[in-house]
Amino acid sequence: MTTTDPTVINCEQFIAHPPAAVWKALTDPELHARWWAAGDVRPVVGHRFTLDMGQWGQQPCEVLTVEPERLLRYSFASGTLDTTITWRLQSEGTGTRLFLEHAGFDLDSPLGKAAVEGMGNGWPGLLRRIESVLGAAVR
Repeated sequence: MTTTDPTVINCEQFIAHPPAAVWKALTDPELHARWWAAGDVRPVVGHRFTLDMGQWGQQPCEVLTVEPERLLRYSFASGTLDTTITWRLQSEGTGTRLFLEHAGFDLDSPLGKAAVEGMGNGWPGLLRRIESVLGAAVR
C-alpha cells in the first residue's frame, strides 16, 4: 500500500499475462469469483452488480467507467463504505502492470477506518491471486 492520502489504497502488481487476460480476470464473473468475490461484474457503464463478500455481506456496486483492457472503475459498497475501485492496466513487456486505487474511505467512521486498514492489508494478496487464477485458466 503506497499513498500519501490515508483515505486511498494504492497497489500495483505485475502479472505475467497480456492485458486481455488480466481484463478478463477483472470482468468475467467466473474468473472474478476465483480470485476475489462472486458477483455479476460486467464491463458496461451503468451496470449494477453485487459482490458476495462472505462475512462482510453482499456489497452493491455500479460500473462508472470502462476503457476495454485499460481502465475499469466502479462504486463499491454503496450505502455503507461508499468507496470507488479503479483498475488500470498497462502493458509491460509480455505482461501487464495492474494498478488498483480504492478511494473514498471515511476515516471519521469506525467502519471506514477498519475497512481501509483491513483492505489495505488484504489487497496485495488478492492481486497476487490473479496470476495463479490466470495460470490455471490457461492450462
